[in-house]
Amino acid sequence: MRSTVTWDLCWAWYRALPEAQQAQIARMGFRHLLSVRPFHLDVPYLEALRERWEEDCKAFIMPWGHMIPTLEDVAYLTGLPVQGEPVVGLERRDYHDDIAELLGPEFVAGRRRPIRSILLGSLSEAVGLRGRRRGPLETLDEFYTGVRGALDLGDRSEERSVRIFVSYLFGHLLFATQSSQMNCKFVLLLRDLAQAGRYAWGAAMLGHLFSLLPSSSQCSQSTGGFTPFLQIWGYTRFPMGRGIQVEGRQTMVPLMTRWEVAPDPRVTDRRVGDVRVALDHYPHEQLVWTPYAGEADVSHPAVAAGRPLFDRHLLLLCLGTCEVLYLELVVWTLGWHQPAIEVPSLGREGHSRRRFFTEDRDWGADHDSTVAYWSEGGEQVVRQTALLDSSVYMEDYQARYAGRLRLDRRV
Repeated sequence: MRSTVTWDLCWAWYRALPEAQQAQIARMGFRHLLSVRPFHLDVPYLEALRERWEEDCKAFIMPWGHMIPTLEDVAYLTGLPVQGEPVVGLERRDYHDDIAELLGPEFVAGRRRPIRSILLGSLSEAVGLRGRRRGPLETLDEFYTGVRGALDLGDRSEERSVRIFVSYLFGHLLFATQSSQMNCKFVLLLRDLAQAGRYAWGAAMLGHLFSLLPSSSQCSQSTGGFTPFLQIWGYTRFPMGRGIQVEGRQTMVPLMTRWEVAPDPRVTDRRVGDVRVALDHYPHEQLVWTPYAGEADVSHPAVAAGRPLFDRHLLLLCLGTCEVLYLELVVWTLGWHQPAIEVPSLGREGHSRRRFFTEDRDWGADHDSTVAYWSEGGEQVVRQTALLDSSVYMEDYQARYAGRLRLDRRV
């Protein structure tokens, strides 16, 4: 399995932009994420983790219990805003006029209508970065120097230059898919750049990731979603990957900036089977359920703003997708004992939809009750204070998933 995430160019391109454009992108909520130096993707680790995804309850089925990345993880690790307006809006049959207006007429020249997607390579090509990739022996700083020298914004407006970069950021990082093209619906979110900072980008990223986990866990050749986040999330909970926390970065934010990852697994000769076995036998007492103890909210703006949502059952919205965050399955992450509960099913709520429409639609208006549920903060997850431990939950869990707790036996 390979990842479609190409992070190096996003990082270098952002740094090479004029300061005014960097400031505009920072105000949109992406400054902390773009401060993270790219690291190697631990593909065997990610593949072994994805094998354990259970679509019905939107959780990883681990030997020690359900595990789910939460909005708290997103806020601490990426610095993306998780509180704000839901990422909903219009989906059109044809985006020709929108793309010409927002990005520039060159992006629609010679193309047949309707236009519903945009080739991601055309975005980098438009600013002189066509085919720009970091070489195997090239340092990140050397790569940045080359990108800075090649970047050519031409005479286009500052607004269009920002939209082109953020569209590339969406398609290649935050909302990456298994395709080399991006649905044009994301570009519409950038019509008013001054208002783009109001969106809960982190919640949308997590919902998008959830929507792609089922397809990418079925032995597909590539995977989408923001996989660097998923990788570091795993490292913080069960640190058995190739990542290390770097000395001297203990106070850097977001927390993803504190990690470095060993080179490509083809160099270290580690395979998914090795990780699978390591997960099966990982010592339960070494799990880290509350990895952010000791972190001060004042150092993490996204955490301070999003904390009212950290103990809520929520629906994660990302345009045409709606994914459920079943926090009640992982209250261990709140420092509580885990009660035995009925495992939820997607028959109750939630849906994913990734398709083109034959007519214009306003997703927010069509699903106003779902949008209202997010805007009202979802539902409070109730703590069962009478519990002395989580033993009843574990007994039920082990009985329910008896055939899935040791994946090395199935290979």
